[in-house]
Amino acid sequence: MPATDYQGSSRSILSIRRDQIHSAESANDGAELESFKKHVLDRFHDLSVADHKELLSLPWITKLLDAFLCCQEEFRMLMFNNKEITTKPPMDRIISDFFERSVKALDVCNAIRDGIEQIRQWQKLLEIVLCALDNQRSLGEGQFRRAKKALTDLAIGMLDEKESNAAAAAAAAAHRNRSFGRNNTPKEDSNNKSLGHFRSLSWSVSRSWSAVRQIQALGSNLAAPRTNEISATNGLAVAVYTMNCVLLFVMWVLVAAIPCQDRGLQVHLNIPRQFIWASPIVSLHERIVEESKRRDRRNTCGLLREIEKIEVCVRQMNELTEIGNRFPLTEEKEGEVRRRVDELDEIVKAVKNGLDPLERQVRQVFHRIVRSRTEGLS
Repeated sequence: MPATDYQGSSRSILSIRRDQIHSAESANDGAELESFKKHVLDRFHDLSVADHKELLSLPWITKLLDAFLCCQEEFRMLMFNNKEITTKPPMDRIISDFFERSVKALDVCNAIRDGIEQIRQWQKLLEIVLCALDNQRSLGEGQFRRAKKALTDLAIGMLDEKESNAAAAAAAAAHRNRSFGRNNTPKEDSNNKSLGHFRSLSWSVSRSWSAVRQIQALGSNLAAPRTNEISATNGLAVAVYTMNCVLLFVMWVLVAAIPCQDRGLQVHLNIPRQFIWASPIVSLHERIVEESKRRDRRNTCGLLREIEKIEVCVRQMNELTEIGNRFPLTEEKEGEVRRRVDELDEIVKAVKNGLDPLERQVRQVFHRIVRSRTEGLS
């Protein structure tokens, strides 16, 4: 064979081999992307089949954050395995936009951790009620007064922020009237301070910060990638859009469920139905919005299922602990109080067991977002 023929044949063989390798890599990239989208679908489908009692509970929220962490890690690996594409237009702009959005989620995580601490304060007041009324001996007026005081502080703490200051002032004035003429000024000052305790915690975000505005900023200008962007990025633009939607939805759920500064649900999730993972996320969004519209949930400080149980329990216990009760209590009345105390004990245990895992997950989400952004920028 002439040298020129050999060289031409050699080039032809090398060209075919490169095409085969490129084709195999493209197929692998496509399989990896499809796997990522399928895993997002599976995880949010598992969350969407939760019944009414499980939805928005502490275990469910923890499971939601676990799903986010799994999606985030798989997304990180997908970007790492295709880093040569992420540095080229238009992918560099798309991924940069994602990192900027993710930074906004860090403030939400801080605000949620403040909200978790707030729920812990409520838990402590509930434990005071339990301590006062969970007595094997007969229940007396002093025990009822102690429980009533803790329930009053709890009711004030659970009011919406706009109502809380007025209620605290009214309660403080009532306390001063009851204490008029008594030599207990230091104790009075201490009680007045405790009424405003829930709004004087050391917040991780500024007092002008707004959870609802932050969520709206997260969703601002979030649009599905165009056809030319999808083709130019080998489909990776779809993965980034998927993760943007997951991030927005998870942060929105946290704000909806947990007490935080200027919380609200005013965000629209306009996810095109052609994405395989869209259906369970849209379904969950609709269910949570419907939950917020329930008459007894409209002015709540959070949609967390355990908060609803606490609110119901506080109303019931307030009725039972009215100081107008005659002592000693009748056997029937005392039996009812003890039944309510048992129910309260179950709520306290559920809150106590659920808050620590949730806080750990929120902290992990925070650090994972920071790490992912740092890696991406470098």
